Amino acid sequence: MFERKGQPVLSRKRYVKRLMEHAGISAGIVGGTLAAGVSGYHFIEGLPWIDALVNASMLLGGMGPVDTLHTTAGKLFASAYALFCGLVLIAATGILFAPVFHRFLHRFHMDEEESEVRSKK
Repeated sequence: MFERKGQPVLSRKRYVKRLMEHAGISAGIVGGTLAAGVSGYHFIEGLPWIDALVNASMLLGGMGPVDTLHTTAGKLFASAYALFCGLVLIAATGILFAPVFHRFLHRFHMDEEESEVRSKK
């Protein structure tokens, strides 16, 4: 997926394309997680769709639930969903920024190799 140490750095156009692909993957993961949360709050806790969206969004954003939960199943779901959201946030952030970190490290290694070649001449 990523170029190796000896390969040249990607062109700006291909790099932006890679960034957009990773942003799409991250958005898909976050969107799927949000859809699961909204469905869970709606079907398990019985919240209206808009309230389920608010609760799922707030948990996914790290803020916490808005509505008071009344059922044991809803509380168990909210607990598991909150833990899952923390992992999703970390994973989506890693996927989103992987191309940026890779490009930085690749350029860092390229600069090091270029300076070694120059010093040997």
